[in-house]
Amino acid sequence: MGRREAIKRAAMFLGVAISPSLLSGALQAQTGGGAGAGAKPVYLTAKQFATAGAVAERILPRTDTPGALDVGVPAFIDLMYGKFLSEGDRQTFAAGLADVERASAAAHRADFAALPAEQQDSLLRKIATGSAREKAFFRQIKEVTVLGYFTSETVGKTVLHYDPVPGRFDACVPLSEVGNKAWTK
Repeated sequence: MGRREAIKRAAMFLGVAISPSLLSGALQAQTGGGAGAGAKPVYLTAKQFATAGAVAERILPRTDTPGALDVGVPAFIDLMYGKFLSEGDRQTFAAGLADVERASAAAHRADFAALPAEQQDSLLRKIATGSAREKAFFRQIKEVTVLGYFTSETVGKTVLHYDPVPGRFDACVPLSEVGNKAWTK
C-alpha cells in the first residue's frame, strides 16, 4: 500500500472529508517521525507552533497509543502551513491560533499550551461551537491533525499495524491465530 492509498483509507476510516489542498500537501509532505518535543517551527512562530501542538494533542491525546505530539504532528502542521495551504487557508489558520490564545488569556490569563488539559478542552469546545470563523479554524486544524497523525510512520506501524509485505490471504481465521492484532486497536 502506498502513501496515497493509506491517506484514502485513513480518510474513509475516520469519516472525514479531506480538502484538496491538504490532500496534495500530504502526498508531498515528509517530516521526521516522532519529532515531538525537539521539533522547531520553520513557518509558524514559536507561539503559534506551541498552540497548534497543544490543540493537536487535545484532538489526539496519548492513551495506549501515541499522541499527536509523539508522532510529530506539530512539525507536519508547520510544513503544511508553510508549503501547502493556500493564502486564504493560512490566514484562517493564523487567525484561529490567535483566537485560541486570546480566549485562553481572557479566561485563564495564560498561554493555551500552559493550561491543564481540562481547561484546554473547555476552550476548544467553545471554539468548535462558536462563530463561523471559529468553526472553520477548528475544522481545519482537526483535518490537518488527523491527516498528520494517520500518515505518520509510527502510527502506520504501531496503531494501524501496516504490513508492507503481507503473507498469504486466509479469509476467515480466528484472531488468536494471527497474533491477536486487528487492523486497528
